[in-house]
Amino acid sequence: MNKGVVEGGCPEAITVEVRRVEAAEVDARWSFVGSKAQQRWLGHAIDHLTGVVLAYVLGNRADEVFWQLKKVLKPFGLVHFYTAAAGVYERHLPAAAHTVGKAPTQQIERKHLTLRTRIKRLARKTICCSKSVFMHDTVIGLFVNRYEFGTLV
Repeated sequence: MNKGVVEGGCPEAITVEVRRVEAAEVDARWSFVGSKAQQRWLGHAIDHLTGVVLAYVLGNRADEVFWQLKKVLKPFGLVHFYTAAAGVYERHLPAAAHTVGKAPTQQIERKHLTLRTRIKRLARKTICCSKSVFMHDTVIGLFVNRYEFGTLV
């Protein structure tokens, strides 16, 4: 719940809508620590209709990150996934519950661009890079928690 909206508004004017998330856009963002041989993957999922971030995970390999993300997303009861054309999704998602393409994943790609712009560690060519996995994951985790979940950590 966004406390700023609730505290600043009239309680009678607030409408709460609860709906089940049925479809998610899922994607992974590649980065590295120290050298490109030490890859890190940020996998995250957003609600396909609203663009709200549902969950994110960080890990070493795309397959490992996807399995962790799928485990975190299980309570949402998702029935459909929209992804880019990456082998990890084709290997682990049934074709009936999976749509591949650029158009259905525009919202999550936009979030990747925001991440890449605001966190220089994720830029393609940069003089800023992480020297430890702990700091890399902490910086990204703090950013996502602050700007997507609205939590001050």
